[in-house]
Amino acid sequence: MLDLAYVRGNLPEVEAALRRRNADPVALLGDFAAIDSARREAITAVEQLKAKRNRLSEEIGKLKRTGGDATALTEEVRALREESESLEAAATAHDAKLRNILEAIPNIPDASVPDGKDETGNKLEKSWGEPKALAHAKPHWEIGEALGVLDFQRAAKISGSRFVVQVGAGARLERALANFMLDLHINEHGYTEVMPPVMVNSQSLFGTGQLPKFAEDLFHCDDKGAYVPGELQDNDHWLIPTAEVPVTNLYRDETIELNPTISYCAYTPCFRSEAGSYGRDVRGMIRQHQFQKVELVKFTTPDNSMAELDKLTLNAEAVLEKLGLPYRRMLLCTGDMGFGSMKTYDLEVWLPSQNTYREISSCSNMGSFQARRANIRYRPAGQKKTEFVHTLNGSGLAVGRTYLAILENYLQEDGSVRVPDVLVPYMGGLTVITKQAGL
Repeated sequence: MLDLAYVRGNLPEVEAALRRRNADPVALLGDFAAIDSARREAITAVEQLKAKRNRLSEEIGKLKRTGGDATALTEEVRALREESESLEAAATAHDAKLRNILEAIPNIPDASVPDGKDETGNKLEKSWGEPKALAHAKPHWEIGEALGVLDFQRAAKISGSRFVVQVGAGARLERALANFMLDLHINEHGYTEVMPPVMVNSQSLFGTGQLPKFAEDLFHCDDKGAYVPGELQDNDHWLIPTAEVPVTNLYRDETIELNPTISYCAYTPCFRSEAGSYGRDVRGMIRQHQFQKVELVKFTTPDNSMAELDKLTLNAEAVLEKLGLPYRRMLLCTGDMGFGSMKTYDLEVWLPSQNTYREISSCSNMGSFQARRANIRYRPAGQKKTEFVHTLNGSGLAVGRTYLAILENYLQEDGSVRVPDVLVPYMGGLTVITKQAGL
């Protein structure tokens, strides 16, 4: 969420930033200036009325002490109180309108972000590895089903579409990948592992920007109707779309110490309804309702956040490089960025069956956008006043998409899949996944 004072003092710049995002400033900002002006006028009037009431109250006291008649002044104070209450109600209503506007405004793109309408405006920043054009290339679902390590049919029977059952060496590969990623980030990159709840309340989702805008993309566990801003109840539970939500909210409504960065990693299941993906990636593991992911989350100071974004992105890239998976890094343009991001890098892994790159990680600097919504602050050295932290997050990596990239890139001509060298210890010494009985 943007700062009210910032929007008020930089309205033309905010409008320009929204246009960079291909958004309509009029639709998003509405009568912001008029509402803000009316709010401030109401607050000023309340203060003036309060001062006048105080003066009259003093006069009433004097009259009563001297035996004078204070009836007229008492009536005037009563009228002023009613007028003040009416103005306060108006100011509160204006506050709510302004907050609704601020909640709907996306983050301001960093100056280094290229302008663009969609993914065609993204900028290639780095390529690593040699993309493999395999003559025997197959989509990962065919590879997995032939080997007996993936079962989409039985998953559909027990849960519906966009689910998978992993079996035997396939299940172990998923576990091996997660453990490898966690060990790498903890032991080499300096992250602290946390294991958060995978059910969160509405305030947590509001804090990271999923609510209210993206409610249809989430799974709501309780039959309590629509999201109500500011409401917090015991039966208010949602399944997390990413560990970014619970980990970022660890410090909601807190003032934390930064020296200058706190780095966490978390391995959790993630749940997404994929409401807007009808007809896209309906087969396989690319777009599922439930998947596992290792998430990287950072809290840092404003002057350090861009450097930390570069570090976080390199940490995610290290996973792909150690696995020997060709990838590229894309700097997202203004039209392809997420709602809360000020700058995002996408990592895209090579998939031989599609002869193209597909997203496997998104690494973003959210600036103070989430921290202001979640009220996460720190106190700069030598200052009494607190400031909002900057939050960052990224996949390090999405385990399922890494899994399928291994199946496709390490497919051998006989249909078996070679295990990347760094995973062999995590696979109990297994070097090749061959056909197994399955379920």
